Amino acid sequence: MTGRLQGKATIITGAGSGIGRASALLFAREGARVLIADRAEDGLNETLRLIADAGHAASALTIDAGSEPDVARLVDTAIHEFGRIDVVYANAGISGGLTPLFDVTVDMFAEILRINLIGPFLAIQKAAPHMINQGGGSIVCTASVAGLRANAGGAPYSASKAGVISLVQTSANALIGTGVRVNAICPGLIETGMTKPIFDHARARGTDSKIGQLNPLGRAGAPNEIAAMALFLASDESSYVNGQAFPVDGGLSSTHPFARPRT
Repeated sequence: MTGRLQGKATIITGAGSGIGRASALLFAREGARVLIADRAEDGLNETLRLIADAGHAASALTIDAGSEPDVARLVDTAIHEFGRIDVVYANAGISGGLTPLFDVTVDMFAEILRINLIGPFLAIQKAAPHMINQGGGSIVCTASVAGLRANAGGAPYSASKAGVISLVQTSANALIGTGVRVNAICPGLIETGMTKPIFDHARARGTDSKIGQLNPLGRAGAPNEIAAMALFLASDESSYVNGQAFPVDGGLSSTHPFARPRT
């Protein structure tokens, strides 16, 4: 049985840890040719090691996902190595923490937008022409439930992820008739390097059993659960899915806030 991405040339950014690493491992296992990217070289090397330990191969490039020259170099490298690009997963992002609104500086806001929103824009802009020339492709971007409603992240992070959702919608329509699909994933609370302080704080206080209590599943998510959605959107199984943003959040975004009954 062939893998769901057998032979597909893929790029994954933010692959040095968390969701990006889980996606790189899954994509490689499903037969993809994988080029991973991150600005953390140590993390990239660890992801490469894990892929190799699983019996697969990948290549890596250290880049800043919000830098136009770096993203252009990443796309050029993929074309040089693979001859085409079938999938781009623009996953790299930063949180900025939960800095109160009036303490957020313009520089902080701009840097979060640069990585989280300009990064996916650059990935789409640089990769889509190659996909158009070859007759199609799939671009997946990591947004967030924080881009859907308030109180799931700080103001700059939430604004950046709302921007990603809009970017996906407008890009899908800008690429009408090309065969290039653009979709987003909106993770809920997932245990990654970005969210580690939240989990560490809860465990230190002995309140880790309450992590994820606001969603109907009553738990946090794992990176591999987001990677599974990325795999679907990257694969031909989602060939009629375009311009959408999919929450993967245990049901968090399905409700308005409410008080749970005491048990």
